[in-house]
Amino acid sequence: MLFRLIKQAPLTEKVASQDGFIYLYRAMKFIGWIPPKEGLLRYVYFSWTLMAFGWYTVYLPLGFLGSYITQIKLFTPGEFLTSLQVCISAYGCSTKVIIIYSQLWRLIKARELLDKLDVHCSSLEEREKIHRIVARCNHVVLIFTIVYCGYVLCTYLSSVLSGHPPYQLYNPFLDWHDGTRNLWIVSTFELMVVMGTAVQNMLSDSYTLVYGLILRTHLELLNGRISKLRTNPEMTEDENYEELVNCVLDHKLILEYCALIRPVISGTIFIQFLLIGCELGLTYINLFFFSDLWTGFSSVVYIVAILLETFPFCYICNLIIDDCEALAHAIFQSNWIGSSPRYQSTLFYFLHNVQQPIVFIAGGIFPISMSSNISVAKFAFSVITIVQQINLADKLKTD
Repeated sequence: MLFRLIKQAPLTEKVASQDGFIYLYRAMKFIGWIPPKEGLLRYVYFSWTLMAFGWYTVYLPLGFLGSYITQIKLFTPGEFLTSLQVCISAYGCSTKVIIIYSQLWRLIKARELLDKLDVHCSSLEEREKIHRIVARCNHVVLIFTIVYCGYVLCTYLSSVLSGHPPYQLYNPFLDWHDGTRNLWIVSTFELMVVMGTAVQNMLSDSYTLVYGLILRTHLELLNGRISKLRTNPEMTEDENYEELVNCVLDHKLILEYCALIRPVISGTIFIQFLLIGCELGLTYINLFFFSDLWTGFSSVVYIVAILLETFPFCYICNLIIDDCEALAHAIFQSNWIGSSPRYQSTLFYFLHNVQQPIVFIAGGIFPISMSSNISVAKFAFSVITIVQQINLADKLKTD
């Protein structure tokens, strides 16, 4: 079937946690981020990497700047706001792409750690949870791709049908005013460039959610194993102690996983927090004051894409803190009374480490959480209020 990986695989199939990254890493290979390990294709692939970075990461932001310098008088207010909201996103996307690409080794190494965490997931219940989260992660990437690329297509169609290119990027070779043929050529070229940037933006926004979902699943699996400690009467005290040590080692692997992805997430979410208020504010102004039916529909899709950039991962971060607290409760409520002194001392050491929650900090300044996300998003409504007050003042002067 098409998109087979978004459907939960049966327990008869062998599925690993790494399979949840298949769609994500396929998109990375498509956009030029992960070259072949050896052979001639590796060098051919590097040429594609340079071309992709040249068009999507360098040309697009500069193309917006060039159009504002040379054609600012030709923009209508609606066209300018549509262009400006994507321009801000393009500069933010380029910054996020540089951060991710320069530290991509961290994400790859963190993904490889999951094989060690999967070793102790042997029961049918644990395997079912892994199968479920693998399908969910691939589903998330597919949804992000549809929303991001859908906005680009909607903007392309609405703009061409309105008689102008979607973003009016600086193009010294073709003037779209010189006939319908040039309009379609310029618009299709912009579609190809912005579509590649949309894929890059999708990767920079969805990887946090995929890594966060996998993290939550392994915290939940660890919680279940802790709750079962010393509940099997057939196991000896040494075997129970070995199970406890395995739980401690799994928690250590989870912390190592978080330490690897934390610098990447910190940089990209910080950039997104800086931009989300401006992007939402400009989009709302465009939607409420300057949009027709088609551009209004494109603006609504764009608002959904903006909300997908930070809201889901901020929510996941809140849940991860709750999972860490539940882990501490599971350790304390486990069947440790009557155990050996060695078992108890290890358990107390484990409890002390687990009581320190897993927290992600945006730019080393503020924690990534729902409260931070809401505070940043409020800026958009402040922009709308200011514009409404300006319009009201103009009307009063006119009257």
